[in-house]
Amino acid sequence: MSSSLRPPAQRPCESCPYRRDVPAGIWASEEYAKLRRYDADTPDQPTGLFQCHQADADSTVRRVCAGWAGCHEGRELLALRLALLDGRIDEATFKAVADYTSPVPLFFSGSEAAAHGETGIDAPTEEARRLIDKITRTRSDLVLKRSGDH
Repeated sequence: MSSSLRPPAQRPCESCPYRRDVPAGIWASEEYAKLRRYDADTPDQPTGLFQCHQADADSTVRRVCAGWAGCHEGRELLALRLALLDGRIDEATFKAVADYTSPVPLFFSGSEAAAHGETGIDAPTEEARRLIDKITRTRSDLVLKRSGDH
């Protein structure tokens, strides 16, 4: 069986919300809220794999988020277990996620990463804006809300 979702990159991307050195406010509050849910006890976690934000959701080059793999205890992730059972990933991808160690410092939990990221949503720094621009050029499936939009 071949995996439809590639293993994590060697290092979390420069805009990964799990990285300690990424500026706050890059992602929408809904994206940061997703991080907290993977901190729950295994049966209470989301069933969907957390994908890297660098590729469109249906891209052929999509992969498991390296920051997610490095922050959470892989074998305790419900989404990872179910993806293997459902055939959405192969055993090699499961093992790559479960055994992943980040070469860059990550937050200790999804809640910690989310709390950091949310602090900059209303006033992103110049560096955050640079990364936001880069992401919007890369991702064709994102829809941006501008102030005044409903």
